[in-house]
Amino acid sequence: MTAALLPADTVMKMVGDMFIYQMPFNRALGLELAHFDAVSARLVFSQQPMMIGNWAQQILHGGVIASAMDVAAGLVCVGNTLSRYDPISEEELHRRLARMGTIDLRVDYLRPGRGTRFTASAALLRAGNKVAVARVELHNEEQLHIATTTATYMVG
Repeated sequence: MTAALLPADTVMKMVGDMFIYQMPFNRALGLELAHFDAVSARLVFSQQPMMIGNWAQQILHGGVIASAMDVAAGLVCVGNTLSRYDPISEEELHRRLARMGTIDLRVDYLRPGRGTRFTASAALLRAGNKVAVARVELHNEEQLHIATTTATYMVG
C-alpha cells in the first residue's frame, strides 16, 4: 500500500498549523496566523503580562520580539521549500521538517516594543535547495516599526 500524497496547499496548511498551533512555546506567545503563502507570512499577537521585559516602561522583552520574528521567517522559508514538493507524502514531509532549522537570526531593535497588538510580517528573500533567507518587520498597532530581522534557515 502506498502512502497518500499531499498537494502543496495541504502541506502549507499543515506547516502553518504545526508552527502556530502545535508548538507549545508559540501557543504560549499567543501567535495567530493572519496570512501565509509560499513567499510571505503575517503573524499577530497581543501583549501579555509575561511578555514584559522592562516593567517600568511596559515594553516587550527582546526575546519575545526575536521569537515571534523567528517563527514568521521560519514559516516562509520552510513553507516555500516544502511546497516545491508537490505532491509529497506525510512521511516525507515529517522527514524533511526534522532536518530544517534556524542557522542565523539577526534582530535590529529599532525602538522600544510599546503597544498592545503586534504584527510580524515576513517576506522570502532567497530560496535555495539547502538554505533559505527571509526578512521580517515587527510593527505595533500604530504601525510603528519596532524591529527588523534577517533570518537564515537550513531547508535541505
